[in-house]
Amino acid sequence: MISTFLELQRLKRLDRTGWTLRGLAAGSESIAAHSYGVTVAAMMLADGLRARGVAVNVERVLRMALVHDWAEARTGDLPRAAAHYYGAETRRAAERSAFGDIVESLGCEAVQYRNLHDEYEERSSLEAQVVKAADTIDLLTQALTFERAGARGLDEFWEAADATDLNLEGVLGEVVRGAVTALVEERAKHL
Repeated sequence: MISTFLELQRLKRLDRTGWTLRGLAAGSESIAAHSYGVTVAAMMLADGLRARGVAVNVERVLRMALVHDWAEARTGDLPRAAAHYYGAETRRAAERSAFGDIVESLGCEAVQYRNLHDEYEERSSLEAQVVKAADTIDLLTQALTFERAGARGLDEFWEAADATDLNLEGVLGEVVRGAVTALVEERAKHL
């Protein structure tokens, strides 16, 4: 357990590369800070679903949100622009392999973490879809925060959000569209 925990400490220091590539200072956001934001957004989305009568396993959502970027302790944060050159399948295979290596020392508990990671990557459950939506919401919230502090040149994140089809239906789709719309409206007030 200790070796995995020590390795995951890297996430506190590893930058989210997309921001650095857009001219923001090193240290603007770490992968661990992003994971915290995703976990908070996922909790709020799950609570919103439960309030509307949707059965969602909140513990599973929170666990998945916490582990969704663990592989980046070994692979680093690969921004969308770089991922284009590697291909989605190559990237997924590398992250899956890195994730497995990171949790390997956990013995029989490693399986539960690998299953959560795989479920997230495959978007194979409502909980995984909630976490992926939370990932997008955290990205937009961080972009808005940077823009409010004076950063410019982040339009592509907003354009990507408009083009991103999370394939969300029903109540989850409504809740996520509501959150993204609120972020877009908030951004419009400050531009």
